[in-house]
Amino acid sequence: MTKKWMCVFILVLLTIDQSLKYFVRTHLKFNEYLSVVPNLLDVTYAINRGAAFGMLQNQQWFFILFALITILVLVYLIKFKNFNHKLFLASSILLISGGIGNLIDRVYLGYVVDYMKFSFFTTVCNFSDICIVAGTVLLGGYILFYHKSSKIRS
Repeated sequence: MTKKWMCVFILVLLTIDQSLKYFVRTHLKFNEYLSVVPNLLDVTYAINRGAAFGMLQNQQWFFILFALITILVLVYLIKFKNFNHKLFLASSILLISGGIGNLIDRVYLGYVVDYMKFSFFTTVCNFSDICIVAGTVLLGGYILFYHKSSKIRS
């Protein structure tokens, strides 16, 4: 996969995330619920000033710094250390797009817009959160099963 295509995928995922957040902010009132798939998925407008499960509330600078460092490390590994395994690249696309999506909210709004409430999960999340979780799972799979066998050029 070329770096150009990686950028395209990141932009597509970021556009989906920001479009959904914009829709929620402009069409729903705070804490208003809209059933999308009964007994499975509701859409609501929630504000998250922390991390997953509301941890570390009001620590915006920590989250901003952590997201920037993570994004820069991934870009460095891809660009300068030639990490080019498809699983690593897929996880990086998800992590970078999710990180930027929530970073935009933190910088411009001072909080992250959450809107997806699944019946089987207790917290409200957003598309960026799903990208971050999926990217982390893929990165874990890459590290466990492929990293030691991959050749890294210095």
